[in-house]
Amino acid sequence: MRTDFDPAEMSRNEFYRLLTATVVPRPIAWVSTTSADGTHNLAPHSFFTIASVAPPVVQFSSVGRKDTLRNVEATGQFVVNLAPEGLFEQINDTGTDFPHGVSEFEAAGIASEPSLRVKPPRVAASPVALECEVHSTLRIGDGTVAFGRVVHAAVSQDVLVDGHPEISRLKPLSRLGKDEWATVAGVREISRIRHADWSGPAGDR
Repeated sequence: MRTDFDPAEMSRNEFYRLLTATVVPRPIAWVSTTSADGTHNLAPHSFFTIASVAPPVVQFSSVGRKDTLRNVEATGQFVVNLAPEGLFEQINDTGTDFPHGVSEFEAAGIASEPSLRVKPPRVAASPVALECEVHSTLRIGDGTVAFGRVVHAAVSQDVLVDGHPEISRLKPLSRLGKDEWATVAGVREISRIRHADWSGPAGDR
């Protein structure tokens, strides 16, 4: 048995709660931007993924018109900082609806460092920073998708094993439903099967 949900018969917030509880886990883009007048902004966005590899493009969605989106549109740059487990409370702090013009870096006491290729700063304690130039934006309903071409990636040596980021060292957070967050627990590995090696459905092997 299943329970049916019709978005046409539900409020926007009711269906939002259903979507965010079922599209899980969602990686977090901890996005730093700089306004036209030089104020540095930092906010978590959990509608985030990779859009393209060549060229390298990442995307995040802003539901509503928040400072992050305004700054992205005004300056054409942003940085995606990985949201690590050790900064759980600070990441949540930057989701506070501070008044326009307040820097979350300053309000939440988060140390920054200069980026190499873009103006917005990086989060100094984040192990990964993807510096982006805006590729394009796309308005969909009450959200806007921002696509950023990655022009530089900075990764802490502490999370690299043989030159590759190691999940057990990155310790990324993800968002679930309600006020729930998740950490990486059990990690499973399985190789993709080539058709030449296919021996039937998993349940029959």
